[in-house]
Amino acid sequence: MAEPPKIRRILVANRGEIALRVIRACKEMGLESVAVFSEADRGAPYLELADRAICIGKGPAADSYLNIPRLIAAAEIADVDAVHPGYGFLSENPHFAEVCRACNFEFIGPPHEAIRRMGLKTEAKAVAQAAKVPLVPGSDGPVNSDDDAVQVARQIGYPVLIKAAAGGGGKGMRVCREENGLRTAISQARAEADAAFKNPSIYLEKFIDRPRHVEVQLLADSHGNVIHCWERECSLQRRHQKLIEESPAPTLPSKVRRRICEAAVRLARSAGYVNAGTCEFLVDSDYNFYFIEVNARIQVEHPVTELVTGIDLIREQIRIAGGEPLSVSQADVPQLGHAIECRINCEDPEHNFRPSPGLITGLRIPGGIGVRWDSHIAPGYRVPPNYDSMIGKLLVHAPTRKEAIARMLRALDELRIEGITTTAALHRRILRTPDFVEGRVDTTWVERVLLAPRERLAPTSG
Repeated sequence: MAEPPKIRRILVANRGEIALRVIRACKEMGLESVAVFSEADRGAPYLELADRAICIGKGPAADSYLNIPRLIAAAEIADVDAVHPGYGFLSENPHFAEVCRACNFEFIGPPHEAIRRMGLKTEAKAVAQAAKVPLVPGSDGPVNSDDDAVQVARQIGYPVLIKAAAGGGGKGMRVCREENGLRTAISQARAEADAAFKNPSIYLEKFIDRPRHVEVQLLADSHGNVIHCWERECSLQRRHQKLIEESPAPTLPSKVRRRICEAAVRLARSAGYVNAGTCEFLVDSDYNFYFIEVNARIQVEHPVTELVTGIDLIREQIRIAGGEPLSVSQADVPQLGHAIECRINCEDPEHNFRPSPGLITGLRIPGGIGVRWDSHIAPGYRVPPNYDSMIGKLLVHAPTRKEAIARMLRALDELRIEGITTTAALHRRILRTPDFVEGRVDTTWVERVLLAPRERLAPTSG
C-alpha cells in the first residue's frame, strides 16, 4: 500500500480573504504557505503573512488566477507538495485538479473525476437518484416534442419550469403556470436556448414557488468516512448571489434537518466523494426538500459551520489531502448555538449595487465576544476593480438566534469602512425586518419584498 503524501508546503492558488484563511491554517499546522498574486494585488497586506509570495501575471484573472500554466510554474518554482484552490476561480475546474495531480502536487479538494461528475447536471442527478435523494420532479431528459411536454407537465403538475438542457444563467428558462401558455413558453425557451447555446433542447421541472435554499456541509476522507457538519440557510440572495447565511436553518423541523443531512451523506458516499463539499437543496413550504447540486469545494460561508461545530474545515481539508482520516466522527459533531454571516461587498445599494472599488482610508473592525471578521483589507489598501466585490465576512455566534441577530446588529454598527461604499447598511436593514426575524424569507424575498418596486435604498454610509 502506497504511503500517504507528506504535505509540508502548500501553494495557495487564490487571493483575498480565502488566501489569508488558508495561510492562517497552514501556520497553525506548522506548514509553509506560498501565496500567489497578480499585479493588481501587489502589495496586499496578507501577502506578508505567507512564507513566500510569487507574482503570476497581470490584473485580469485570465492572466493570473485562472492561468493554469502560471500556477503550475509557481508550484514548481516553490517546490510545494500541494495546491489549495480556495473557492471560485479554478476550485471546481476538473482539468486543474487533474493537472495538479499529474504534476505530483496534491490537489486539496475532491478527485477530478468527482468534480467532473458533480459538475454535469445529468450525472449529478443520476447519482442522487441512485442514492435515493429526492429530486425535483420533471422529465427524465430533454423533451422531444410539445406533446411530450404537455404530458410531462400534466404528470408533475403546474406550475412548471422550462429549462435549457445546455448552459445556464437563466437563459432559456420560463415559468408556466397553466397548460394554455405551455406551448408558447416552450417555443420562446427553445429559441432563446438556441441563440445562447446553439442547442434548442429543453427539459421540464416542477416549479418550486418561493423556495428556501438549504445546504449541508460534508467532509469525506479517503478511508471511507463521510460525515455532515449540519446545514446552513442561504435563502437571502440577490440575483442568485448570497447575502446572509446562518446555521441552524431557522424554523426547519428537527426531523427534516436530520433527513436532509442524512440524504447529503448518502449522496457523497454514492459519488465516491473525498474532501470538503456542500450538497445544496431547495425546500418548499411543506418542508419537502429537493437536491440541486454539489459544490465540490470549500464554500465562502464555511465559517458559519465552523462557529456552530468548532471544526476547522480548512484544517480538515489539508489533513484529508495528506491521507489522514477525519479527526471527528459523526457522533462528535455538535450544533451549538446560532451563527450568522453577512457578506460585506464594495457595492453601492443606492445605485443598483454598482461596484465601488477604491482606496480604504479608514477601518474599524468589530470585536467582542462571539464576533469574527474574515477579511484581507486594511487602511491604505486599494480594492482592485478586477475581481469579486466581496471584501469581508462579518460573523457572529450566540446561544440563540435572537441573541445572534442582536449581536450582528451591534457588530454592523461598530464596522466602519471609509473611502468606499459597502453593503453594511443593507444588512442592517434586512436584520431589522419582521420577515427575517421570524424566519419567513425565501430565495425571492430580497427582490420581491425588500427591494421592490425598484432596487434603491436610502443613501448609505457603509
